[in-house]
Amino acid sequence: MAERLRAAFYRGGTSKAVVFNGADLPKDQSVRNRIFLHVLGSPDPYGRQLNGMGGGLSSLSKVVIVEPSSRDDADVEYTFVQIAVDEPVADYGSACGNMSSCVGPFAVEEGMVPVAADQNEALVRIYSTNTDSIYHARFPVCDGHPVEDGSFEIPGVSGAGAKVTIDFLAPGGAGTGTLLPTGNGVDVLQIDGFGALEVSLIDAANPVVFFRAADLNKTATEPPQDLDGDPEFMALIEQIRAAGAVAMGMASSVGDVKRSSPKVAMLGAPKAFTALDGRAHGPGSHDVNVRLVSMGNFHRAITLTGAMCAAVAAQIPGTLVQKIAQPATQDLRIGNPSGNLPTIANVETGPTGPMAISAGTFRTQRRLMEGAVLYPAELAEGAL
Repeated sequence: MAERLRAAFYRGGTSKAVVFNGADLPKDQSVRNRIFLHVLGSPDPYGRQLNGMGGGLSSLSKVVIVEPSSRDDADVEYTFVQIAVDEPVADYGSACGNMSSCVGPFAVEEGMVPVAADQNEALVRIYSTNTDSIYHARFPVCDGHPVEDGSFEIPGVSGAGAKVTIDFLAPGGAGTGTLLPTGNGVDVLQIDGFGALEVSLIDAANPVVFFRAADLNKTATEPPQDLDGDPEFMALIEQIRAAGAVAMGMASSVGDVKRSSPKVAMLGAPKAFTALDGRAHGPGSHDVNVRLVSMGNFHRAITLTGAMCAAVAAQIPGTLVQKIAQPATQDLRIGNPSGNLPTIANVETGPTGPMAISAGTFRTQRRLMEGAVLYPAELAEGAL
């Protein structure tokens, strides 16, 4: 017999997720995970998740949990769960910046954050349980409900919507506890079968291993599907990611590295490229090209946390991002497979080195569906 569980289906930025009110879920995390895997359609050896609500890509295989917060500095708490497509894995090891854009609107729709009928903007303070950090979401409201229609466009999403301003406060050390986990702006990793590779290991919003695309004979303008289609290259990318994770202290060995974190990104100088929608972008439209890997595939846009990490890195003298982008201001325009993404970061020099004060960008979101998801009753056996 099928059980029903109240849920909503959202697009947040360039991702989609099934979103739950935490009060509706069983408390036992192992039971939750079984339900999440079933709802998304994982594991799927065919990689399509046809038997669930996932879309066969890491950006389309996500779960979001929102619940009221007892913290003085937050209204609600946000827990992100990355569901692997081809394995029975529910990973809580990283945050999702794109889906962070729907948390505030969902909280308003659920009545967790009251909004007066005459308000035209809502501010929701959100605590990310994955990264132990606070971010603020600002978005328009009308008659007590979030506004979705608008004229703001983001790369990777067709059409326009209402702008959601996302501002992560003190994003440094989200995964490791330190903005520069090794204390250096540039490190050298020894990669088996390749040799020495210069990287920047930065942890802001999410940990990222940055390296120059040119060092692997790439430009960081390549279509993601072309990169994904080269198994030898993808194996090398995973080696770099794993070696970076160990160097950052996130795992004791490459075999212990989580799939979701850190991310790995290759950097290229501003250069003309054609986005996935066919639009041409000249070298003057962006400060750096980035191609970022999430859950074993090159992202069709760029993860929002990865973009904010790049924005912070661009403000730290000597990092690979700063050397390539050389931004004149706190703004960083990132060329990515779906177009150009504007970001902003504020980094100051503290007594122990650089300090990330904030990092932010803009998204749109849309509540696509609401109702209930179905799952077999036996999955909840033993649930509290």
